Amino acid sequence: MREETLFDEVVLKHSPVLAVDGEALAGMIRSAANALCKQKDLINQLNVYPVPDGDTGSNMSMTMTPAKELSGRSGSVSDCAEKAAGMFLRAARGNSGVILSLFFRGIAKGLKGKQVATAGDLREAFACGTKEAYKAAQYPREGTILTVMRVSTSEKPETDDILSLFATMHRVAAETLEKTPEMLPVLKQAGVVDTGGRGFLEILGGMLAYLKGEPVEYVPDAEAEEGTAADFASFDTESIENPYCTECIITKRDDCTSADVEKLRRFILDAGDSAVFADDTEIIKIHVHVKDPGKVLSEALLYGSLYTVKVENMRNQHTSLVNKEAEKIASAPQVAAPTEKYGFVAVVMGDGIRDLFRDFGVNTFVEGGQTMNPSTEQLVQAVLSTPAKTVFLFPNNGNICLVANQVAGLVNDRKVCVIPSVSVPQGISALMQFDESASADDNCRNMIAAMSNVKTLDMTYAAHSSTVNGEKVERGQILGLVNHKVRYVADDRLECIDKMLEQMQGASYITVLYGCDVEPVEANEIVTHLQEKLPDAEVAMLSGGQPLYYYIISVE
Repeated sequence: MREETLFDEVVLKHSPVLAVDGEALAGMIRSAANALCKQKDLINQLNVYPVPDGDTGSNMSMTMTPAKELSGRSGSVSDCAEKAAGMFLRAARGNSGVILSLFFRGIAKGLKGKQVATAGDLREAFACGTKEAYKAAQYPREGTILTVMRVSTSEKPETDDILSLFATMHRVAAETLEKTPEMLPVLKQAGVVDTGGRGFLEILGGMLAYLKGEPVEYVPDAEAEEGTAADFASFDTESIENPYCTECIITKRDDCTSADVEKLRRFILDAGDSAVFADDTEIIKIHVHVKDPGKVLSEALLYGSLYTVKVENMRNQHTSLVNKEAEKIASAPQVAAPTEKYGFVAVVMGDGIRDLFRDFGVNTFVEGGQTMNPSTEQLVQAVLSTPAKTVFLFPNNGNICLVANQVAGLVNDRKVCVIPSVSVPQGISALMQFDESASADDNCRNMIAAMSNVKTLDMTYAAHSSTVNGEKVERGQILGLVNHKVRYVADDRLECIDKMLEQMQGASYITVLYGCDVEPVEANEIVTHLQEKLPDAEVAMLSGGQPLYYYIISVE
């Protein structure tokens, strides 16, 4: 006997459910959130590419985590749905989380003004939810969570029994999910179904379980553990070997030769750590952490005049961090008065990358990136804590852009301009075009246009065995990505760099950000190798400190 027939027999054993009130709807949503949480790791593993960023299950689960606080005892289905939609919008993480939050926003619209909901009401509300979810995708593709939503919620109930409606939606969702590999070749090639669609199936399953009188219970162990915060107060500042963050721009002497520039570059690389050296036609920009900034500035004066200078004591910055942590514990997040004309918020992961964005004027940061997408609420708080009338928001990750786009609608006292950077190199390229004297709209246009001139190369490892572009990939092999798509497979990092060289031909500037799992010695060897292979390009190196990705390379 077919599985769905057995399932239908189970449904028939239960008494019909003709209407749900706010309390019942809250119970359905809580059960759905718990079901999703239990299966989030399995859902993560359905990641199409073998890069270690399978976080769809985690993002969907964290988006629905506030449901455990959801109650409908004193309200209608309208109030309950509205409350859930608001919770999920603020908690939304990643593209899948935004799609899910919009789905529940549509449900709230469909149930608006209703005290209780019938099977017909719920079907129409879920169909409305699907329409709202589709708005998240500019070019929706068949074979994704949107397809599973649309097909399953288009089923019209043959009876007034809500239990039968959800049994049918769940069955159709499961059937549609199994067909997704035929709709998206990339899924078929990897031998998986759509990961977001699988998450949606768990949501329907959790709601159905509640209607059957067997709600999925909350299991603390299934919930993602909250990361342990660093104890800044116990950190010994004397362990900061090079405490002075030293930066300057040098206007070159007329007789400054390429040999002179190379001599200065070598001096800076040997002077301390986190060194960045950028040489242009008329200027040189230096960033380095050192014990004695005076030696760096004195050496710089040998090659030209100092156009700008900035020296910061990172031990004092540590004290500031301690104070900020104390403030965080003592009080709720504060809203800064918008006194400045412009401000910036950037999503970053890695101390070196944070320092680089700070060099370009970013004053507020949200930790996040691959596998750790911040929520809408986190971005809202970051914007509100930035004392500016116009705040430019840089998501720096394609999976955070949709979340960032929700922020403007939640902030009323200042303008939010989202610069849709899908990588760190794009974000930096955009910031370089910022003009304090230009209008917010002109700055937006110029920064977005600048991003098109940047190519992003990433190097990571295969988290599991798979097939990519017809090539078999073994777990642990090195992967080279071009604009976030896997293009190269290698057995070691140098081999991968050699394969990616074709993407760097003709480049004027190449910036290499090495990750927390790369030793500086290796990074220097990689940069030297690039300089030998690409003698016409300016190659700069920085310790980005990012996890997961050995190298992030900006090509301009």
